[in-house]
Amino acid sequence: MDQELLKTSKKQRLVIAVIAILMLGSFIASYAAIVLANGSEGDLDDSERLLDKYGEQYYEKQKALASMSKDDFNKFIEFKGRISAYNESNANADGLEYEDLLIGDGRTLSEGDTDYYAYYVGWCPDESIFDSTFNSNDNPASFTGILDASIGLIAGWEAGVEGMNINGVREITIPGELAYKDEKEICGGYYKPLKFIVMAKEKTSELNAMYDELQLAKTKYQYANWGIDYDKQMAGDPDEEELEVEEEE
Repeated sequence: MDQELLKTSKKQRLVIAVIAILMLGSFIASYAAIVLANGSEGDLDDSERLLDKYGEQYYEKQKALASMSKDDFNKFIEFKGRISAYNESNANADGLEYEDLLIGDGRTLSEGDTDYYAYYVGWCPDESIFDSTFNSNDNPASFTGILDASIGLIAGWEAGVEGMNINGVREITIPGELAYKDEKEICGGYYKPLKFIVMAKEKTSELNAMYDELQLAKTKYQYANWGIDYDKQMAGDPDEEELEVEEEE
């Protein structure tokens, strides 16, 4: 056979080289996809495991708070019928208003006092609840959260609780000027008036411990949502520590 027929032109060799590169690239891409897919499945399993683990811990702490605050919830929920639509313009025009629904038997909150916890529900002019310490806004059966007033609250809340007693329940109407103004969109816009029903609670050692445990459980659960094991993160990675020791030796 004529050897010339076996030779390829530069153009043919270039085409062959391009095809070879494409085939190699395709192979590498396929292999990488398989590895990544397997890795993703493993990560997904780990993520689900973490969510299950820390989600259960968070749920258990919420149940513990619900059990501890059962009597308070039963008092508070009697006033849920007051959650209804109200006139936005009037609420803004009338300024800060409040009404004691239940007089507490504890100390009186003074001006600027933030040394207390609170159970609450907040709602918009259209009656929709935008936040609460209920386990469910639509069908509440317990408290599964509690607010530490020292975190910093809107001006209308701080002024609205002044003079109420610990263990009491108060309804507060806050004009938009004393709420979020134009700093935060809420209830469908800015300068929206808000209503709250608040129960103030003393920071007893029992509630302090429960609050801390609940916040820690919540933090761990949030870490799990990011795929991070909080306990291992705080303890450090033992594998990395062993590696450092070996390198020093």
